[in-house]
Amino acid sequence: MKRNFTFVASLALVISFVMQSCCCGGDVVVGESYKVENGMLIFDEPARVAGQESMLGFAAEPIPVVRVGFVGIGMRGSAAVERFTHLEGVEVKGLCDLEQSNVDKCQKYLSDAGLAAAESYVGPEEYKKLCERDDVDLIYIATPCTQHVSVALYAMEHGKHVAVEVPAAITLAECWQLVDTSERTRRHCMMLENCIYDFFELTTMNMAHQGVFGEIVHAEGAYIHNLEPYWDGSHNNWRLKFNQSHRGDLYPSHGFGPICMALNMHRGNKMNYLVSMDTKSVNGLALAKEKMGLSEFKNGDHTITMIKTELGQSIELHYDVYSPRPYDRRYQLTGTKGFANKYPISGYTFTEGQLKDGVLKEGMQINPHDFASQDVMAAAMDAYKHPIHQEIEEKAKQVGGHGGMDFVMDYRLIYCLQNGLPLDQDVYDAAEWSCVISLSDASLEHKMPVAVPDFTRGDWKKLQGVTFHSK
Repeated sequence: MKRNFTFVASLALVISFVMQSCCCGGDVVVGESYKVENGMLIFDEPARVAGQESMLGFAAEPIPVVRVGFVGIGMRGSAAVERFTHLEGVEVKGLCDLEQSNVDKCQKYLSDAGLAAAESYVGPEEYKKLCERDDVDLIYIATPCTQHVSVALYAMEHGKHVAVEVPAAITLAECWQLVDTSERTRRHCMMLENCIYDFFELTTMNMAHQGVFGEIVHAEGAYIHNLEPYWDGSHNNWRLKFNQSHRGDLYPSHGFGPICMALNMHRGNKMNYLVSMDTKSVNGLALAKEKMGLSEFKNGDHTITMIKTELGQSIELHYDVYSPRPYDRRYQLTGTKGFANKYPISGYTFTEGQLKDGVLKEGMQINPHDFASQDVMAAAMDAYKHPIHQEIEEKAKQVGGHGGMDFVMDYRLIYCLQNGLPLDQDVYDAAEWSCVISLSDASLEHKMPVAVPDFTRGDWKKLQGVTFHSK
């Protein structure tokens, strides 16, 4: 009797979810095909179309002078234009925005740096004219996230490499569009995830890849940032509108990207499935009432997502932009031989024999039950400083951009294009880190685990380990 009841209940659950694929319990499943198998929601993975090739390890022809067009030059985009005036071998050819004042501000950045004025494009469809130019190699996109994919696709279709702000895409379908278009056009599509270039993150990744922490078994990341002072700064209130109308982890990559790099995602490892849980909306709902006159808010005040990897690791992500809490990206790695943590306390735990010879000076001691002392931490970070930081750290800190990591990101993008090297982040990173938005939404709406698509279509084993290429 018990087995019969279980079978009937399971069958009813499957029928319910099949019906929801038509009725669409959440926006994320509109137009998506999926099945429920062994209690897990599995979205269809489209086969690679004939003629498309993988972008793993892809390197385009060298571009000695990279000609750039910027689309979306409000807060993030204008800061990028200013940083680009400090890069060599770059020409800014076009500036595109909805507001003439933003274009004028960026023209002044160019003028103040002694650089030629760029062509101005003002209006919602003007990005197309910029993408159609023959004298542009790279389109740098910093529009609201809901417009990222449309601009990126148009740019790649017109032969341009693309660098797109976070998140690169919102829906699962958009993630696949970026992958397929990049593979078909043979154009780079890099998400501008700056946090992988922060000084603690890149050094810690280097330690992890050299085995300092042993085998990584667990990692945690977050985007916990009280946005109360910033909601009114977004054009036409787009950011609050997006949070009001979407559920799940809506901004995963700042905490997630560095973890994926440390765990070599799609370079010998991959994500298998995730499950999410959220709180009710309290502060978000109050914002909707105050600023939008609405009585509903889809995003919970705090969202937690757990992910299981192919290599048996667990990843825990947090999203909260409503609570009065200290800023926190977490960035935590737990290994069999050590530990790293950035927020709220930055530090490491080491065990005997894991640090390379010469790191520990006379009198320095390590304690596997506590954070390393400041002198041990400083010595370890110096010994494992990533070559990129050895090369550009001081200039990056002078130029700035979230302490310098933004400039490191821009520098690496241009360096790789100039030298015909694979980019540090590829289109699969963009898809994997962005898909958490739609998959967490699906998990919350359907109260079940969701399989993470393999955007490499089985090629995730072909590369072994993350590589930051240099000539």
